[in-house]
Amino acid sequence: MPWSSNGTYLVTVTAGDQQAVAIYKPGGAERPLWDFPDGLFRREVAAYELAEALGWGLVPPTVEVDDGPFGPGSLQLFVDADFEQHYFTILEDDRHHPALKRMATFDYLANNADRKGGHCLIDSEGRVWGIDHGLCFHVQPKLRTVIWDFAGEPLDEQDVVDVARLVSCGLPEYMTVVLHPEECRAIITRAGRLLESGRLPEPRSDHPYPWPLV
Repeated sequence: MPWSSNGTYLVTVTAGDQQAVAIYKPGGAERPLWDFPDGLFRREVAAYELAEALGWGLVPPTVEVDDGPFGPGSLQLFVDADFEQHYFTILEDDRHHPALKRMATFDYLANNADRKGGHCLIDSEGRVWGIDHGLCFHVQPKLRTVIWDFAGEPLDEQDVVDVARLVSCGLPEYMTVVLHPEECRAIITRAGRLLESGRLPEPRSDHPYPWPLV
């Protein structure tokens, strides 16, 4: 896939006579970062697990694989989206505001350090998806996102219910295995803060946006 900062490949997955197109991110093709450990592909899977635990379905199905052509990595179902669209164009349609607001809530919980506009996709049925979650779950506050249009707004009632359930039930087992215990505790702490305030947070750093924006 062009313009990706790490090795990212469009692949065909075959099982018998069934095929699916997916995005494969091998760990061996990741560029080392000073503030995140190796194995960013596992954070891609963890983001999917978090979205599913919340019941939000924002992240395409994503799994960890050991036998990819370039070694262990993540495999995510490819979204056949309109790639001329991105967050700033999707935002123009009020019908998508609830989904985008929910994504802002998700990004706060996941501490997403890289929500670019192009990481928001919309498929042919009008469903909004979020992709590229390798830079999530750091224990230190690192939220950098383009989705600040809903900052300060009250959380939707259903989102409050879902976040409260996450706090009550705990994180999925996969997350507790691949993330540092302090990172897991930080997720629950952020969830508690959301429930206490009842509102989406305002920007709290000098660099609240990723670069490039799209």
